[in-house]
Amino acid sequence: MKRIVLICSTSAFSIACSNDKGGEEATAEVAILGTWDATALKIDDATASEDAKNGRDALAYMTAKECYVITFNFKQDLTVIAENSVDYLEINITATGLDIPCPTEKDTDSSTYTFDGKTLAIVDVQGKLVNTNASIVGNILNIDAAGLGIPNFNGTGQLIFQKR
Repeated sequence: MKRIVLICSTSAFSIACSNDKGGEEATAEVAILGTWDATALKIDDATASEDAKNGRDALAYMTAKECYVITFNFKQDLTVIAENSVDYLEINITATGLDIPCPTEKDTDSSTYTFDGKTLAIVDVQGKLVNTNASIVGNILNIDAAGLGIPNFNGTGQLIFQKR
């Protein structure tokens, strides 16, 4: 009987102590795992450029059609797959209004990342480390858009991502 208690105690102790990372960082690393679709761009209309406003409006239009033009897939091995269809958007002005078909082409990049719950660091396609403020609340990921290098989405403001 003592032997069973000892084995159970040892197993519980080793499981509880198997991760040396702090609770917040370990939780952030788990929370970011999965596929995230950009669904909105929050900007200040008073200070935003016309490109940023157009980017926000196009993203809202595409999201309403369930067409996601920026997607991140964060993996447990600290790699991230980024899919970006922004360069393939075709904006058509018709007699009935605006029409933006969902792009069939996309650029795909693979990189590495770290996320500590406050800062998302990704190595960009040129090998440069890009640090940006980021936070997760439930299934929503907020990333500061500045410095991401995504045309029309890299001004001031936040890109909002929804987890699939």
